[in-house]
Parts: sequence; structure tokens; C-alpha cells
Amino acid sequence: QVQLAESGGGLVQAGDSLRLSCAASGGTFSQYIMAWFRQVPGKERTLVANISRDARTTNYVESVKGRFTVSRDNAKSTVYLQMNSLKPEDTAVYYCAARWWFETDYIAWGQGTQVTVSS
Repeated sequence: QVQLAESGGGLVQAGDSLRLSCAASGGTFSQYIMAWFRQVPGKERTLVANISRDARTTNYVESVKGRFTVSRDNAKSTVYLQMNSLKPEDTAVYYCAARWWFETDYIAWGQGTQVTVSS
């Protein structure tokens, strides 16, 4: 079973950048569609971006388009989320997740990393 571990969160000011990383172990990373979700207290976890197995296809929630970039390195079993021009409303716990390319449910989640953007 694949295990995921995020890193790279922190406290930044509005307009700054952060890069989140998610390292996978124990599975065949290249067979998974990878995604980043975020959650704020009292609200549901929501999809931020996902990336296909070969990295050719990416999708983003409208609010981060043009600011965030998802990428992956299958050789390193790692997925990234580059976040630029951060806004206070981007403050959340960010989770990476994995699912089989032929299924819709995510089968593995990281522990989450806090991103806080001050105004």
C-alpha cells in the first residue's frame, strides 16, 4: 500500500511563494493519479489540483489557476505543488492523495502540511 508524506508548508506573507512536496513509498507511483487537496477548519476537504500518471494532463480549481502548478517526478516518486502569488484565502492544511488511474476514489492520503498566508 502506498504511503504519502507531505513537506514544505509554512507561514508566508501574501504574494510569496511556497513549494509543497509529497514523497510516496510502498507502491508503484507511476500508476497513480496524484492530487493535492486542502482543508480549512469547519469545511470539507476540496481538490486543488491533480496530475495524470505521465504528467501530460493537469487540472486546477479555478481559484488557483495561473498561480499554482502541479508536477511530478516519477523517478523520485514525488509530486509537487508550486504555489505563487499566495493569498490569505489559500491558508489551509494541504494534503496529497493518490488513486489508481482506473478508479475514482483516492486510496492514500498524506498527513497534511499547514500553509498559512498572512495579509
